[in-house]
Amino acid sequence: QVQLVESGGGLVQAGGSLRLSCAASGRTFSMNVMAWFRQAPGKEREFVAAIRWSGSGTWYSASVQGRFTIAKDNAKNMVYLQMNSLKPEDTAVYYCAAGVTFRSITKPGEYDYWGQGTQVTVSS
Repeated sequence: QVQLVESGGGLVQAGGSLRLSCAASGRTFSMNVMAWFRQAPGKEREFVAAIRWSGSGTWYSASVQGRFTIAKDNAKNMVYLQMNSLKPEDTAVYYCAAGVTFRSITKPGEYDYWGQGTQVTVSS
């Protein structure tokens, strides 16, 4: 089992920045890919960014490319999401996810473990 705990959400004005953190514990050696998803009220959970846990490689959705940066610290079992130039449409609950396999990384169903989520609200 892998446990994931997100932190760092909050309220920010449009154009501002936030950094989300995800602390992983348990059988972290089994993780292959880590990702951030988000879900706004009344909408489906959508892919934001992913990073290869062992080795290199990052991927972003078109809506956040160039504004968000995903990073990791393997020694600390941490994953981060730096969010810059935030927009009101970025408002959502952000979830950290861990996948044992590396397949369709943009699909929520491909991930094995999830955190409880952290709220990000961007005011206009």
